[in-house]
Amino acid sequence: MKTLAGLHKDEQLAVTLAPVSRMDLIKYSGASGDFNPIHTVDVEATKAGLPGIIAHGMWTMGNLAKLFTPYYEEGFIEDYEIRFAGMVFIDDVITLQATVAEEEIEGVYFHVIATNQKDKTVIQGKVKFRKYA
Repeated sequence: MKTLAGLHKDEQLAVTLAPVSRMDLIKYSGASGDFNPIHTVDVEATKAGLPGIIAHGMWTMGNLAKLFTPYYEEGFIEDYEIRFAGMVFIDDVITLQATVAEEEIEGVYFHVIATNQKDKTVIQGKVKFRKYA
């Protein structure tokens, strides 16, 4: 496995998640305290004008950390900026990508994006991964 120190501009990290399940969202509701029924109950999502249950935006964002999990012995996510760009539905397959934008002595800056199986962007942003001194 490559280290983050071994990555260079425009190189990528990528992870594809298992299809989103209702159980993923039920578990996240309990962990986060966000019990809005549009995330777990079909009828409530439909009543709200949605085509179906949608994942919590923060569930999708939190999964971005999986890109960096193998590198936590090297450092940590120090800062991030995220923009929610689309909805995530049950059975969507989300691919997470981080592309090296800039390298500095103290850290690496990444452009991050999450796309669904239709290649539609659902999240995009920036992450600063701070290296341990």
